[in-house]
Amino acid sequence: MHVISRKAIREFIKEYPDAESSLDSWYREAKKSKWQNLAEVKEQYSHADLVGRYIVFNIKKNSYRLITRIRYRGQTIFIIKILTHKQYDEGKWKV
Repeated sequence: MHVISRKAIREFIKEYPDAESSLDSWYREAKKSKWQNLAEVKEQYSHADLVGRYIVFNIKKNSYRLITRIRYRGQTIFIIKILTHKQYDEGKWKV
């Protein structure tokens, strides 16, 4: 999979450095993956959820939420937002 963009991860870890290793692990694993559907994503990340048109990953034992759009046919993951659990629960990202 092609992940767009690593920059979002770098910017997030400037403010939340404790998320670095977990986000880096997700990034490396996602790049190696060749997911074709949500079921395949959930085989690797059982806590990934479909929320509207987004796939949301729990990061660092649910401390953070990584919100993505996945284009399976194009093998591309778009990072939409990375939030703390509290920010995610506020729901403003859905707007």
